Amino acid sequence: MSNVSMQSILATHLDHYRQHHTLTPQQARACHRIGLCRSAALGGEQVRCSQCDFEQYRYHSCRNRHCPQCQRNASETWSRQRTAQLLPVPYFHLVFTLPHQLNPWVDLHPEVIYRLLFQCVWSTLKTFANDPKRLDGDLGMIAVLHTWGQNLSRHIHLHCLIPGGAWNEETQQWHPAKSSYLFPVRALSRKFRGAMVNALRKSRQAQALHRLTDDKHFNDTLKQLMQTDWVVYTQANIQRPETIINYLARYTHKIAMDNHRLIDSDDQHVRFRYKDYRDHDKHKIMQLEHGEFIRRFLQHILPDGFMRIRHYGILANRCRQQRTDSIKHALAVTAELDVDTRDQDSPHSPAPIPPAATVCRCPRCKNGRLVIIATLLPQRRREGTD
Repeated sequence: MSNVSMQSILATHLDHYRQHHTLTPQQARACHRIGLCRSAALGGEQVRCSQCDFEQYRYHSCRNRHCPQCQRNASETWSRQRTAQLLPVPYFHLVFTLPHQLNPWVDLHPEVIYRLLFQCVWSTLKTFANDPKRLDGDLGMIAVLHTWGQNLSRHIHLHCLIPGGAWNEETQQWHPAKSSYLFPVRALSRKFRGAMVNALRKSRQAQALHRLTDDKHFNDTLKQLMQTDWVVYTQANIQRPETIINYLARYTHKIAMDNHRLIDSDDQHVRFRYKDYRDHDKHKIMQLEHGEFIRRFLQHILPDGFMRIRHYGILANRCRQQRTDSIKHALAVTAELDVDTRDQDSPHSPAPIPPAATVCRCPRCKNGRLVIIATLLPQRRREGTD
């Protein structure tokens, strides 16, 4: 089995890449953290088996949101925290995609375009939900930004996980979704297109898109976009809670390239697996030169501090507990299912280590337990004290 990983590719080829390309500060920091992940530089613990003489060093992860080694645990922790927050209703999965004509603008103003995408998707869905002829209430949404396609190309889209209904605060009633696809896709697409184009115009007027200097090109692009159909995908409702949690885990902490998709790497190329959605979801293998592979990976590094997972409406952090309690009560959910789901950790705080992590089974004798016998300081700090 190949030992190729994103960490090993960057360690071997990033220096050469930097001779010909300039990294942004965000890209440089992400690459640096990925390179240190689960190494002595970050410290860790020394563990020993309680039955045999087996010992092992376990180093800390870098916890960078673009690191393939860290996101699996982050996904599992995030999903556990929200299992009890699920409402006893069907859920819907919607995807809003930005046209590829906007990709060059994203290169110049990523934070602005991404922020407008969140705002316009939510305003579109909120308008439909508040319509008395539709749901006549407040919607809830968990939105997750993805910027990539399976082949690492730029493909900006927003995954939206939405409870199937709306909450009317005045009547204290839950209005279930009437359609198996929540809202008409074509109508959503047109509303979203108009909202996004209008938001781009206003941002330009406010000088938020100041790096776009060609007025004619800007106006021509928006006119072309208004004449094309924008892609909005809606999946039929998801009924089973465990399936919803699987969706949460799958989309919330997914990154552009997972290590398990990497096949091998030689002196010239990297090969990885991908799914070709345009060819009936066939699984294929792509080969890229190292420089192009790194370039594609780095274009998905998000601006510092940008939140790629956001909660809206009845699922917004400030009111989620109160709203979900009211909805569960209105739906006559039993008291034992109505558990306290308040988050104790911020999105950026380290995930707590499960108690079992300190007593893992010994990989050698299979009988003993691994017990922490020493704490290893980060290598740089330890060397600085010598």
